[in-house]
Formats: sequence, C-alpha cells, structure tokens
Amino acid sequence: QRCKACRDARKNAARGEREMFEATCANCGGVAKVPFRPREDRPVYCSECFAKMKEEA
Repeated sequence: QRCKACRDARKNAARGEREMFEATCANCGGVAKVPFRPREDRPVYCSECFAKMKEEA
C-alpha cells in the first residue's frame, strides 16, 4: 500500500502543472500566487493572511 504522499503524487501526475496567477492580497497588500484567475468582485489573500483567517474562524 502506498503512503499518502505517493498516492497524491501518482494521482496528480497526469494533471500536469497548474497555471498560477498573481494577485494583490486584500488584507496586507502583498503578492499572492493563486491557482485560479482572480476576479475583481472577490477578495484574494496571500498564504499567510489566509492561514491567519482560518485560525480565527
């Protein structure tokens, strides 16, 4: 049986690289790289701000 990391790697191998998009974090104003095309009507957060918001919720 494969470990979780090996299963995930095998599952994602066929998918290929995801295109990353740059956006401005709505919280700190820093650069956020996200795997989806940002929309003007939705806020985007950098990894640090997103993690802080998850902890507070």
